[in-house]
Amino acid sequence: MTAPAPATGGAGEPRDTGPADPEAGAALVEFLGTAVLLLVPLVYLVLTLAQLQAGTFAVQGAAREAGRAMVTADSSSEGVARAQAAAGIALADQGFDDVAVAEALTLDCSADPCLTPGATVGVRVRVAVGLPFVPAGLRDWVPLEIPVEATQVATVDEYGQVRP
Repeated sequence: MTAPAPATGGAGEPRDTGPADPEAGAALVEFLGTAVLLLVPLVYLVLTLAQLQAGTFAVQGAAREAGRAMVTADSSSEGVARAQAAAGIALADQGFDDVAVAEALTLDCSADPCLTPGATVGVRVRVAVGLPFVPAGLRDWVPLEIPVEATQVATVDEYGQVRP
């Protein structure tokens, strides 16, 4: 006895004899839902860490360059102006154009006058890095900024002359 031939449609194709699978296509929907739930916070975390890293680079560069500008100036007043300009350039280089450099930069001299040979100049730069995509109105209610700070100590040339 031979096995019966499968039932075919008119064109020689097998007929659909059973009900459709109710789970068909569910894996794709579940994967996409899970991927969105996991990837959106991950992307936000990466953006936040990138913003913090830019803030860190900015304050470190600003402190280093402000110290160099201060100790190589001809006078203390010129040194403060040069330090503010150097810090402003370093901050703007990393995208922090809106920072008030006069408030972010602190200079502390170990001697009076500041540019006495062998004296040190302490430089501190502090910037508040805001979280990305947070509206300004919400930042007024809840502090959504992370402070980043860097310090640098620069020494005035020991063999130079006293500069006022």
